[in-house]
Amino acid sequence: MDRQTLVAENALITCPHLTGRVALVTSQDLVRSKGLRLLVRAGPEGRPIAGCSHFNPVQGIKPCTLTLAVTSGYSDLVRIQGRPVCLASLTGYTDGTPPGTHRYGVRQPGQHLVAASR
Repeated sequence: MDRQTLVAENALITCPHLTGRVALVTSQDLVRSKGLRLLVRAGPEGRPIAGCSHFNPVQGIKPCTLTLAVTSGYSDLVRIQGRPVCLASLTGYTDGTPPGTHRYGVRQPGQHLVAASR
């Protein structure tokens, strides 16, 4: 996968345990690739994660249930309605325990036609 590929609304973004899938929201309806809306800043942030299998209540290990702020993966050049688009290199932390150790990321960008260039 090209890390500069733009991320579409049907992308597969998971926690690092690969079982937790991020529920995405698109906040723009202007630009599409093959009918799919492209994600922009804040689309993957604060989103629920369903299905994370990493938990152990006895040891106080909580599964990944929410995405935190994106730490990298917004385009510096391409914007839609003033907001940076999400790239396939997108990553950030989840709320799973221990804190600050579990990063979500793009497994499949959902489209392969549109990419940002340098």
